[in-house]
Amino acid sequence: MGLKEQLLTDYKEAMKAHDSTRKETVNLIRAAIKQHEIDQQVTLEDADIVPIIKKQLKMRTDAIADFEKAGRQDLLDSYRTEIDILKQYLPEEMSEEAVRAAVERICEESGLDRSMKSMGPMMKAAMAELKGQADGAVVSKVVKEYLSGK
Repeated sequence: MGLKEQLLTDYKEAMKAHDSTRKETVNLIRAAIKQHEIDQQVTLEDADIVPIIKKQLKMRTDAIADFEKAGRQDLLDSYRTEIDILKQYLPEEMSEEAVRAAVERICEESGLDRSMKSMGPMMKAAMAELKGQADGAVVSKVVKEYLSGK
């Protein structure tokens, strides 16, 4: 079952269970996917849907800090629940150790110098290979550590 079909099934189940948070969150994902398909005039596959879900996840994660500053516990709880729901639709990301091993292998294969001058080409090669499997911030951190010799 594809991701779109899974979202539709989960939406129907949430409606039957009267789980408004899950229903609204899944519906927001489905709406974002539909909007992207209309804007780009394409039909999205599962691999194309993952970045849309990640964007929704990032929006909610960024908003949490603002809600904490404002003392809005009600919104914090709601967004944390939505984040948990969104994470269910994302593939499991690589651990930092797995990213570190991949970065070392990529650097050796590419023949780049182990200096900060190689940061740009190294990030380009690493992100091309690890796209969708690892968070860009984690890859950047690992590449910096590797190139600086830590």
